[in-house]
Amino acid sequence: MAQIFELVGISTLQTLQMVFFSTLFAVIIGFPLGILLFITSSTGIMPKPLFNMVLSRIIDVLRSFPFVILMIVLLPFTRFVLGTAIGTSATIMPLSLAAAPFVARVIETALIEIDPGVITAARAMGSTNWQIIRKVLVPEVLPSVVSGITLTIINLISYSAMAGTLGGGGLGDLAIRYGYQRFRTDIMLASVVVIILLVALIQFAGTKLSERILKKR
Repeated sequence: MAQIFELVGISTLQTLQMVFFSTLFAVIIGFPLGILLFITSSTGIMPKPLFNMVLSRIIDVLRSFPFVILMIVLLPFTRFVLGTAIGTSATIMPLSLAAAPFVARVIETALIEIDPGVITAARAMGSTNWQIIRKVLVPEVLPSVVSGITLTIINLISYSAMAGTLGGGGLGDLAIRYGYQRFRTDIMLASVVVIILLVALIQFAGTKLSERILKKR
């Protein structure tokens, strides 16, 4: 039992590390991309149809990539940058790239739902494009962003479990190496239970935070 707690504890910390940093990088990449998709659309504040179409297609292509294939494709690049293609740190790069397009679409969808009258009023008061983005769009979209990031984190937990098939570390790797390959059903069940608890806790926290932001508006 002590061995199970130790193995699951270490793997849980690895999973949390992967999910935290990949979420951070995915938001850093995906948030501005989502804003770009919105403001350069035909109904945006800076219409650029050709740019919007190209960016939209690139994001769609990246979103359609199965995560396991994306990891394999990025193996040489990950090895070149980090010196290794396996382990917790090496998994963060493909996780971030897999989640960033999803974040971008979440942000774009949330921005589309904003009442156009709010943007028109800001424009009538002489606001610049940057002021509209910073003082109107971003504050208005925060509750939806929190919900979208919550879904992103949950997806990344699933992706991190899949990363275990390629030696990515974390709970997925533990379930495969110990639970499946060594026929340790107890360790596999413990890994699954921890993953379920993580998803439930993150969903609960995300919902509460989104509700709190809505109440303060």
